Amino acid sequence: MTNHVDEQEVINKMQRSEKHYSDDKFWDKLKKFGKKAGASVVYAVLLLYYTLQKPEVPKKAKAVIIGALGYFILPVDLLPDMMLGIGFTDDLGALGVALFQVAMYIDDEIKDKAKTKLADWFGQDVDTADIDEKIGR
Repeated sequence: MTNHVDEQEVINKMQRSEKHYSDDKFWDKLKKFGKKAGASVVYAVLLLYYTLQKPEVPKKAKAVIIGALGYFILPVDLLPDMMLGIGFTDDLGALGVALFQVAMYIDDEIKDKAKTKLADWFGQDVDTADIDEKIGR
């Protein structure tokens, strides 16, 4: 089994997943599976969530974010989240695509909010450098 997830397949799935997004579903999924998903997935999700809250972010960028977060929330995805060790791989792929597309709107304030919330689940010693480098911040 390969861990590679086709980017176009992820984008298509994200577009179909927009209807599954709501703030309540987002926080429910994060509370339920945040620890299992791991710090990288949670940080990526929080970056997108807080970027979505900014009024100046264009609707097109918000649609990308909602698609990615809807995909994260979706109970059935390419690799079931309960698959030990790899279940959140496709979620991280979808989140990575979305982060890349909206990176220009992720500022230090958003990163600080995400890191503060991340510390609630994982403590202060979480390394976010890998994702921060990928989004150019």
